[in-house]
Amino acid sequence: MSASWKSLAQLDAAVSECRACPRLVEWREHVARTKRAAFADQTYWGRPVPGFGPEDASLAIVGLAPAAHGGNRTGRMFTGDRSGDVLFQALYDVGLASQPTATHRDDGLTLRGTRITAPVHCAPPANKPTPGERDTCRHWLADELALLRPALKAVVVLGAFGWQALLPVLAEAGWTIPRPRPKFGHDVHITLDGPIPLHLLGCYHVSQQNTFTGKLTPAMLRAVLEQAKGLAGLTGLTGLTATEGNQDA
Repeated sequence: MSASWKSLAQLDAAVSECRACPRLVEWREHVARTKRAAFADQTYWGRPVPGFGPEDASLAIVGLAPAAHGGNRTGRMFTGDRSGDVLFQALYDVGLASQPTATHRDDGLTLRGTRITAPVHCAPPANKPTPGERDTCRHWLADELALLRPALKAVVVLGAFGWQALLPVLAEAGWTIPRPRPKFGHDVHITLDGPIPLHLLGCYHVSQQNTFTGKLTPAMLRAVLEQAKGLAGLTGLTGLTATEGNQDA
């Protein structure tokens, strides 16, 4: 971890000023200038989007990258797009978010014991960062996890890209990655030995492609989050009752 980061707030401020990847800088700023018609009256964030959540989070959620008209517009991970609508509803349902919607940075939403981040902090064209961009951005994720490490107990990874990006970071941070490397899959759960035992869980990404087709349902997402909540020691937080949770299974 860089010695200059004494807090996540310092790290987040530094992340938001990064200009290391020319293609991503050009794209995020182009989107912020041209905008989507529905948001023409809004000022886009147009910068790297830092992680979101408390310093003492025991659960981390790792996605892919900000959406061009979601996080790149609002300045907060998964905020202002349909993927975020699904994710924050599920987080609220299991007791990990204070409200079920996320519309902008100052909407009052708080996360409980949970931090959301990504291996790439800028919105990429076609939602596809290059391997080089992923690797260039890796040190931010490594520093973030190092700051979270005293309390961190579990990580939920949304999608194969995040899984593949996270494993090398965890290895460099001292966790032992099994050989052969564990493959991503929905509902995969492995426990890594290292500085502290760390539970790693896989979940299909909350992309529209997955949620619209039913590959990932709200019930499936809640089940992974509920399991992660227990592994992270956040069981005192309450959300849906079992009966309510079965309504859209």
